[in-house]
Amino acid sequence: MAYDRYVAICEPLHYGSLVGSRACAQMAAAAWGSGFLDAVLHTANTFSLPLCQGNAVDQFFCEIPQILKLSCSNTYFREVRALVFSGFLAFGCFVFIVLSYVQIFRAVLRMPSSQGQHKAFSTCLPHLAVVSLFVSTAIFAYLKPPSVSSLSLDLVVSFLYSVVPPVVNPLIYSMRNQELKNVVRKLFPYMLL
Repeated sequence: MAYDRYVAICEPLHYGSLVGSRACAQMAAAAWGSGFLDAVLHTANTFSLPLCQGNAVDQFFCEIPQILKLSCSNTYFREVRALVFSGFLAFGCFVFIVLSYVQIFRAVLRMPSSQGQHKAFSTCLPHLAVVSLFVSTAIFAYLKPPSVSSLSLDLVVSFLYSVVPPVVNPLIYSMRNQELKNVVRKLFPYMLL
């Protein structure tokens, strides 16, 4: 999304050639490939753990920190290895997003019309908000000290980063559709859209 926004705002005349089906396929393959490698690492790590505290996880899905709590072996090096690899992937994505948005904001702030700036910001800021929500809650979930951990806090935080962004993302982007805005206005007449 960050690359798409970057090309649409900073290189609009080259959009068709830069964001073609080949570029989209390469970006999708990179995202799926890195996600698959990360998942394989975590799956292999999880299946090699001896579990001595049962197999009931106090979450709504099998989250890695919760599974590590069930292990009776020392999981420190496993956690560090998985965290370093996942952190490397996440940091690479984060840097790419930040660099894209720096270029986008530089281009938007150079626009002469305030209407053009508003349109560009309204396109980019929802994506940035969803990414920020996901990244901040995921960082908190995986890097918080064990002393801060509680069952209800862990459940809320994992819900915030695993359920809310995928649900909110389509809503945010569909609210740019005028027909959908009109339907929402009829359903909720007191909401400002």
